[in-house]
Amino acid sequence: MYKALIRPLLFLMDAEKAHHFTFSLIRLLSNIGLSPVFRAIYTCEDKGLETEVFGIKFKNPVGLAAGFDKDAKLFNELSNFGFGFIEIGTLTPKPQPGNPKKRLFRLKQDQAIVNRMGFNNMGVADAVERLKKTHKVLVGGNIGKNKVTPNKDAVSDYLICFNALFDYVDYFVVNVSSPNTPGLRELQDKEPLTALLLELKKENADLASRKQQREKPILLKIAPDLTDDQLMDIIAIVADTKIDGVIATNTTIERRNLRSEEALTKETGGLSGRPLTQRSTEVIRFLAEKSNKAFPIIGVGGIHSEEDALEKLEAGADLVQLYTGFIYEGPALVKRINKAILAKRNN
Repeated sequence: MYKALIRPLLFLMDAEKAHHFTFSLIRLLSNIGLSPVFRAIYTCEDKGLETEVFGIKFKNPVGLAAGFDKDAKLFNELSNFGFGFIEIGTLTPKPQPGNPKKRLFRLKQDQAIVNRMGFNNMGVADAVERLKKTHKVLVGGNIGKNKVTPNKDAVSDYLICFNALFDYVDYFVVNVSSPNTPGLRELQDKEPLTALLLELKKENADLASRKQQREKPILLKIAPDLTDDQLMDIIAIVADTKIDGVIATNTTIERRNLRSEEALTKETGGLSGRPLTQRSTEVIRFLAEKSNKAFPIIGVGGIHSEEDALEKLEAGADLVQLYTGFIYEGPALVKRINKAILAKRNN
């Protein structure tokens, strides 16, 4: 039904308007009591899907990636589509509008999306107010820096977000890999990245001690465009800073072998979807093999089928996340992946 009826209607709209329309529709249908219907149709409940990673027990290993619910407006409602966890953000200390519109583009022939949103969000304090309500699902907090903050002051932005979210999320993701904030990817270099992660680790320990809580897992989200040498640096940084894991990968600035019309392929921003499938899996496999599986990995990028998800898990991912595949394939994809994982585990 989704691919035959709903998706064609949504794809008649501007991509960003369709996103907001979908949010409003999900909220409306949930408010009139259809959440149990969504759960009945789309969830796969089984103890065999439970997965413990960095000290957290996930009811299933399929999550929704950051960027879909930037401002934590719909995490409980989205959990009714079968996700084991929802990642909100990327959040910044101050509200910011993001880049000028039009900034979100569908490359239909490639089953891909190009976005140059630019960390548009209402600010971390605004999201916290919604995160104070009861969570029906595990929530990750993806944090970044404001566009106007120079890189030399970036640590303070990440610390502000970390402090604000500490009581309300189950794990943190440090986003230094979006291509849509000028200069942000420079923070992936070994020296500034190590300094940033060490500061966050220190703050994590201090907060946990003061609040008499356990420390929150900290993960690093990396770009798919890193070289092998840079990936080896990432492995070394994870070992040196003792953060809890890596999310591989963010969107790519590569534009190879695309079939969509040239004007779309030349749009600047991060490319996600089918063209990213192979590269993100290569990065996962490289990190897992070269580190001797020294840390957990969340695999994301181009998951449009059960086979795509299983391939990432076999390459070394512990959990997977959807974004563009969820848009192109619809919510039934979550259940199909969970059923495939369960079948694999029961063999």
